[in-house]
Amino acid sequence: MLYLILLYKLEVIKMSENSDSKAKIESATFQRIVSHLRDNPEVQNIDLMNLANFCRNCISKWYVEEAKKEGLSLDYNQAREIIYGMPYNEYKVKYQKEATEEQLKKFNENKDKK
Repeated sequence: MLYLILLYKLEVIKMSENSDSKAKIESATFQRIVSHLRDNPEVQNIDLMNLANFCRNCISKWYVEEAKKEGLSLDYNQAREIIYGMPYNEYKVKYQKEATEEQLKKFNENKDKK
């Protein structure tokens, strides 16, 4: 077990030394997450918020923030289209369901904890 921990730590050190590889891995991982969310529209944003405290809209906001850090002009609706794979209004019509009382209750309970 100790061997596996040490091996893991060495890999982490190697990756941190090679920031280009790390950035490529992180980028590919992000793309897989976005693709997974696009392929699973039945997973509602409110469920994501209730389970993980973030959703597609949060990712869109983070996308805008990171673009600004790079000096790029990107608005929230443009970021949403990137994350959702289509205009947000179209996505809402096609996939978004009305939140249940139970979902809203849990959402509000989580919001009150902050």
